[in-house]
Amino acid sequence: MQAFYADHFVLPLPAGHRFPMAKYALLRERVALELPKVQTQEAPAASDGELALAHSPAYIHAVTSGQLPAAAMREIGFPWSPQMVERSRRSAGATVAAARAALGLQAGADARPAGVAANMAGGTHHASAEQGSGFCVFNDAAVAARLMQAEWSRLHGPQRAALQVAVIDLDVHQGNGTARIFRQDASVFTLSLHGKHNFPFRKEAGDLDMDLPDGCADAPYLQALDDALNELDRRFSPGLVIYLAGADPFEGDRLGRLALSFEGLKARDQRVFEWAWQRRVPLAFAMAGGYGVNIDDTVQVQMNTYELALAYWQRWQRWQQPQHWQNQEMSLTPKPLHLT
Repeated sequence: MQAFYADHFVLPLPAGHRFPMAKYALLRERVALELPKVQTQEAPAASDGELALAHSPAYIHAVTSGQLPAAAMREIGFPWSPQMVERSRRSAGATVAAARAALGLQAGADARPAGVAANMAGGTHHASAEQGSGFCVFNDAAVAARLMQAEWSRLHGPQRAALQVAVIDLDVHQGNGTARIFRQDASVFTLSLHGKHNFPFRKEAGDLDMDLPDGCADAPYLQALDDALNELDRRFSPGLVIYLAGADPFEGDRLGRLALSFEGLKARDQRVFEWAWQRRVPLAFAMAGGYGVNIDDTVQVQMNTYELALAYWQRWQRWQQPQHWQNQEMSLTPKPLHLT
């Protein structure tokens, strides 16, 4: 399974800054040690043209040239630096690369869908077309969704239906930037389960939003997720899922305000991977938020996601063996199948 990283671009944050930058390198170290079948690769940098699929040229220029107003930088929550710009480009590029791998759109005549691939950071869902917010500069899911649609169309031509993308956002904070970017776009479905009373305090309506009360624990959360996935199934048929597997619904998270256990978060991930697998819909995932009181807890939540993702990637590889491969050009049209 391919996973793309950019943790060597470390932002020069002031002492005491609450963003846990170290979690990315810690995750990569544990994945390399414990999951050797996950192939970690340096993420490519998203170009200005790729970023412009989801962001205005004026905003991209202001970010890259360091000309954002001070108020805009405060909204992002990071001080400007060249490292911030490069890391943000590569965070978007990592989800692009993961989506390409999952869909089988990477270079090579024999490229086939990997089924599952990962961004070891990403999930920057508060960034909208004209501004960043909440530690999010460029919206990696939005850039990847739009670029995959363009590459899919270029590869398959007008004879194939346009690629439909579902963004399943299970970070504890609502994906307001993603919802805003796609609010007039019927080809992308945005689903978000999030804390009702958490940031952003003014939500942006997506295609399917489920507000959860403070202290929401495993059972009600998983019931809400089942309901959401069944509703998604009734309303939309994606050819690609982009999954934001936030660690911040964890009961030990400083900013989360929900109360999911390690086992509850494993069950959450399993539902999403199984939903995509049953429909043979390729899935690219990003790690999104995680602010554990103990940073090792955040990394453990993420490791659990990677262990499960690897198991589903292996299912895809077995399914694509010659005895199962019926057509060189695999259909990505999912079959309706409701969860029980």
